[in-house]
Amino acid sequence: MKEIKAFIKPIKLENVVEALKENGFESVTLSECEGTGTYKREDSLPSLKFHFADSKMIKLELVCQNEEAEQACQLICKNAATPYPADGIIYVSDINDAYRIKTGKSIKRFNI
Repeated sequence: MKEIKAFIKPIKLENVVEALKENGFESVTLSECEGTGTYKREDSLPSLKFHFADSKMIKLELVCQNEEAEQACQLICKNAATPYPADGIIYVSDINDAYRIKTGKSIKRFNI
């Protein structure tokens, strides 16, 4: 299994989630976040929460089978891209195992 963490611009969230759902990736987790990154907008201001951050982002997380990871990443790239700098980044990590909290049993294959 693979875990995909994508940091995307909030304005592209709906496009990305719809594209993922249309292609069978229905279970995603979304979080608001901020980052410092290498790109600095001229109109960026420090956050009230994080005094060093200047870029609002959405963190999208999903877990999929190894053979599906490339497709998920390409869908995110295609639907999160803008004509401007700093569209975000995607990290892909290996998942060794997952457990259902209710049963305590290992999940050998994710149904997404």
